[in-house]
Amino acid sequence: MKTKFRLWKNQQGLAAVEFAFILPIMISMLLGLVELSQALVQRADVTNMASTAADLIAQESTVANGDMTNVYSALSEILYPYCKATVGNPRPQAQITITSLIDGGAGQNPKVAWSCTQGGTKATAPPSPMPAGLITAGGGGSVIWASITYSYSSPFHYLLSTANWKSEFYSKPRRVPQIPLTGVVTGC
Repeated sequence: MKTKFRLWKNQQGLAAVEFAFILPIMISMLLGLVELSQALVQRADVTNMASTAADLIAQESTVANGDMTNVYSALSEILYPYCKATVGNPRPQAQITITSLIDGGAGQNPKVAWSCTQGGTKATAPPSPMPAGLITAGGGGSVIWASITYSYSSPFHYLLSTANWKSEFYSKPRRVPQIPLTGVVTGC
């Protein structure tokens, strides 16, 4: 009887057993937190890419091939530390489309003056619905529309396996009413 009571009170190894029960839960929480935070950072980077693309082009008086190449290079660096390399493509590219929307005239809808893309499809029409107040009909103005699409692929596939994120941003030209595209520009 005395030995049974002694075994009941003996707590050696109890912490190890409790730790073995809790460890998988703690590791799951850690991996989930790392995956979620990395996904949120990349989502914010996609938003930053859209605003940066529209802003860089809106600062120009004209756009040439070198300007677009520099903008595409700068934008691809925003996602650099998080991109997962694949065979034949060291870093996955986001689909970047930069479009100049111009005034279509009094009583008319805005129209596409030019559209350039890297890895995506050129815009042939303004977005629908287009935010109100960007271009005044008959005013001769324009707006730069940047659209970024990025396919996120999780390194752990614990909470998220993949997600497709899209961000759009509009910016008014700063130096001229409408920014022309000059010369032969790759992707336009």
